[in-house]
Amino acid sequence: MEVILPGLAKQLKPLRQSKGMTQKQMAELLGCTEQHYQKIEYGKVNVPATHLIFFADFFGVTTDYLLGRSESPTQEKE
Repeated sequence: MEVILPGLAKQLKPLRQSKGMTQKQMAELLGCTEQHYQKIEYGKVNVPATHLIFFADFFGVTTDYLLGRSESPTQEKE
């Protein structure tokens, strides 16, 4: 299966593990099945903007960081 969101696949697992959470716990927070969350974490499915915002807020990072568009997890101040 093709990886649709490679940046998210790269960032999400370490962020989840840093919180000491399982895939099942994350799925419960999102209100989806563990299998669906696994597909999100592996970058196999697209996610709605609301999920990206939830992840960014929950992990304290930017959506650009989650998507692999920035190497900095926080907003750089000008």
